[in-house]
Amino acid sequence: MTPTAPRPFGRTLCAMITPFTATGALDLGAARAHAAHLVAEGCDGLVLSGTTGESPTTSDAEKAELLRAVRAEVGDGVPLLSGVGSADTAHAVRLAREAEEAGADGLLVVSPYYSRPQQTAVEAYFLRITEATAVPLMLYDIPGRTGTRIEPETLLRLADHPRIVAVKDCAYDLLGSTKVLARTSLAYYSGCEELNLPLYAVGGAGYVSTVANVTPRRMRAPLDAFDAGRTDEAARLNGLTVRLTELMMADGLPGAVTVKALLDAGPVREPLQPAGREAVDGLRAAYEELLAG
Repeated sequence: MTPTAPRPFGRTLCAMITPFTATGALDLGAARAHAAHLVAEGCDGLVLSGTTGESPTTSDAEKAELLRAVRAEVGDGVPLLSGVGSADTAHAVRLAREAEEAGADGLLVVSPYYSRPQQTAVEAYFLRITEATAVPLMLYDIPGRTGTRIEPETLLRLADHPRIVAVKDCAYDLLGSTKVLARTSLAYYSGCEELNLPLYAVGGAGYVSTVANVTPRRMRAPLDAFDAGRTDEAARLNGLTVRLTELMMADGLPGAVTVKALLDAGPVREPLQPAGREAVDGLRAAYEELLAG
């Protein structure tokens, strides 16, 4: 990490789950408690209403209510971002304005999904959302989910806008990310735990992590060691997280499901289904192994 790399929202961010009650309603008390725990355990900022927060199945009103509740809990010193992306530009603009009104410090905006628009349309989509509020944006590049890449050349153009300040990078293209890092002041946050340390080492700002819901200190430890100049230790600590990351993020179950299985944080909303007993046992074994490492 270069000392001049920008960190507009901190360094170690958690993509926070959205707790629900046993009947499936929004559980604001549990959300506040979880947010407070994450901050106490070393998360610099929180991302609400992302995919891990089950944004596809929470209403616009619930998103705003969640943001207000977490803000009341953690105060003004913790950056809070709210996911506002949509397949519908007009809907994304409404979500952005509602998040600004509810107190968001930043907006996480995924590229428009399913319709697979051209890059000129992707660029126009982000600019429309940017111009709708005074809140800075973190663009979310995850083509494996959306079907549409935010191409490096598009990011180079969008970087000229003063309120487009960061990227959550799940493109699995380290060369493309390095190219944009070298030519812009965009802050790059890894959205894939296995790339947290590699992206950080080439100038990234940090990460937005789902696994941090269950082990925030273990996820930030490699970055702490790297900042201290202990690169061998950073690599070792990073290696300890691999098994849990694999089971939580790359073994067929969505992150919202695996986090809630480990934390007993209420149900997931359909179409998601809870993890089965065999998966839960494997997750718990990997979690305990990490804590013992």
